Amino acid sequence: MGVVLLFYPLDFTFVCPTEIIQYNDALPRFRALNTAVLGISTDSHFSHLAWTEKPRKQGGLGADLELPLVADKSHRIARDYGVLIEDEGVALRGLFLVDPRGVLRQITVNDLPVGRNVEETIRLVEAFQFADEHGEVCPAGWQNGSKGMKADPKGSLEYFAAQGETNGHANGNGNGNGHANGNGQKRLRVD
Repeated sequence: MGVVLLFYPLDFTFVCPTEIIQYNDALPRFRALNTAVLGISTDSHFSHLAWTEKPRKQGGLGADLELPLVADKSHRIARDYGVLIEDEGVALRGLFLVDPRGVLRQITVNDLPVGRNVEETIRLVEAFQFADEHGEVCPAGWQNGSKGMKADPKGSLEYFAAQGETNGHANGNGNGNGHANGNGQKRLRVD
């Protein structure tokens, strides 16, 4: 079984319940993909319990929460995964996809103010499973049911030829170098 490790800063906060609830409500979809989801924070198991007893309409998780919450009071798990903010004792919004073989396939770390997207997490799980099953790679924006790409110079030409005039850009506005936005303006580089 694969695992999604979902680190979050603190119980009883603001963005955190929106994420935990969305991932909880998507558990049937994750189960269908043979994937478990674990929420992890540096709070105690008592705090987790109190948070689940608070109704969703009041910022809690509600008594029907199925998603397991891990109490990382020692901060060891968050530290080992590189998401601990040491001086605050809380975890960044780290998301780690681990496949059934125990191989780490994807890492995303958001700063505290921005939550994650459950649909993107599901898309990534599906994409890695597709790649493993079919021996192909998944191009940018790949969705379940889409074609993959053969990972060789000749085989990939079939995919590129099917892209038509957009040359693989979903909106047709890209210039291929990743530096211009839809208005042709240069993006600011951060080195």
